[in-house]
Amino acid sequence: MSSEIDSSTLLSRASQLIDLAKKAGADAADAVVVRSRSQSVGIRLGKVEGTESSESDDFSLRVFVGRKVASVSANPGFDLTALAERAVAMAKVSPEDPFACLADEQRLAKSYADLELFDPTEVSTDILREAALATEAAALEVKGVTNSSGGGASAGFGGLVLVTSHGFQGSYMGSRFGRSVSVIAGEGTGMERDYDYDSRLYYAELDDAAEIGRRAGERAVKRLNPRQVDTGKGVTVVFDPRIARGFVGHIAGAINGASVARKSSFLRDKMGQQVLKSGLSITDDPLIVRGPSSRPFDGEGISGERLVMIEDGVLKHWFLSTATAREIGMETNGRGVRSGNSVTPASTNLALEPGDISPEELIRSVGNGFYVTELIGQGVNMLTGEYSRGATGFWIENGELTFPVSEVTIASNLKEMFMRVTPANDIDRKYGVAAPTLAIEGMTLAGR
Repeated sequence: MSSEIDSSTLLSRASQLIDLAKKAGADAADAVVVRSRSQSVGIRLGKVEGTESSESDDFSLRVFVGRKVASVSANPGFDLTALAERAVAMAKVSPEDPFACLADEQRLAKSYADLELFDPTEVSTDILREAALATEAAALEVKGVTNSSGGGASAGFGGLVLVTSHGFQGSYMGSRFGRSVSVIAGEGTGMERDYDYDSRLYYAELDDAAEIGRRAGERAVKRLNPRQVDTGKGVTVVFDPRIARGFVGHIAGAINGASVARKSSFLRDKMGQQVLKSGLSITDDPLIVRGPSSRPFDGEGISGERLVMIEDGVLKHWFLSTATAREIGMETNGRGVRSGNSVTPASTNLALEPGDISPEELIRSVGNGFYVTELIGQGVNMLTGEYSRGATGFWIENGELTFPVSEVTIASNLKEMFMRVTPANDIDRKYGVAAPTLAIEGMTLAGR
């Protein structure tokens, strides 16, 4: 594995590409290699359905000629000179882009910390197969589970090599291991499906395969014999942490500088104003040791820092890359991500910070309401904040989860939802977006 993650050859090749681009007439340039290696095994009903293995080193060269910019991509083995000359020729005939540029040289990371993102553990296909089979077997042993939609296990790593014409050279790699299973409970028209999974940077930290399977089976069985409930307004809806992470993702999308620049976010005019319930904060930290979305530098060579994006409910920052920041008259905060041949802003380790009460106490405080375990559809308008999603889950009665519920719709506006959310204390930071159980007051529920 150590030879596979040695980036010296890639750094050298990227540096040559920069030199050749300058020789061909580029005023500035950067070269990126996105490296990935992965293997996975998929199974169903005790039999292997597929084994996949992939590896790639994808090169991208971006060149600037005055205010004109062009990008080209290639796989290993390409002719360096031809690629550089082609990129410069493309840039010369491209329209001017007043915002595209390399990051400010003064902002480039001169050094960066080892965030312990890589686990060199070798995991064979046989080990992956056994884990996938064990996960499914445990799920099928749960009473009431009648079938499987399949399970899987995976291992791999990915990372970034970046060289710029104004002096930055760097690389990092991160590993990733996963296990998952989806099963069906019940028979005929009364069948219900659910799933569970785990994903970690370090193999030894993965949840036990049997435990993942057991959780998946129990989730599916609990959903049997669902009911509809009456339509109502002013309903308190509680989001399971799996669903709450998606809700926090909506917040991230609304405070992304690219959306602000395009005027496609309903929060585009809210900088410095209260956008979230008082007392709540959203943090983003790219430098967490062994963090699921940590990175020592961003896609432009800048080391970001921990930011409180929303503090005590008040919006403090956008997610910004250099070009996006220039477009809205600000400076990058090191959130640039290479996306194909472009750089776009995005979150890193994002979290809606937890409250002080347990999820059980939060549910008790609701009295009567709806606990959501799955959402259906994409009914979220980020321009207006309008929110309408199909949902399944459990009815809350007298502060307790009671019968399963399906075929209902929950609706509101994200602006109002942000101001009415109450978090529990059960945050799990093993994913790139972290959130505890969340209660949101005042939603509309459309049922029977």
